[in-house]
Amino acid sequence: MRSVEINALKSRLGEYVRLAAGGETVLVTDRGRVVAEIGPPRETRSPVLADPMLADAEWKGWLTPALSPGSEPPRSGPPEAALSVLLNELEGDRSDR
Repeated sequence: MRSVEINALKSRLGEYVRLAAGGETVLVTDRGRVVAEIGPPRETRSPVLADPMLADAEWKGWLTPALSPGSEPPRSGPPEAALSVLLNELEGDRSDR
């Protein structure tokens, strides 16, 4: 594991990215304090995050990636209330205005 001051990283970014691509983790420091790390992609990384546009869309909350293989799907069960009950409550709420 290496560390590099942020100013040095700016001038030699390609070198440190190649180190990370080769499996090494690089700690980025600012005035001696670790502020970030650059490392190889994790094997468990979501395939969505491999695409920069999809990763950005996820970060902005525009999409939610599918569950990872082996994870539990959301629980399903009977509805909490019948649609007719919900519509009646909605109509009652609107009539109060």
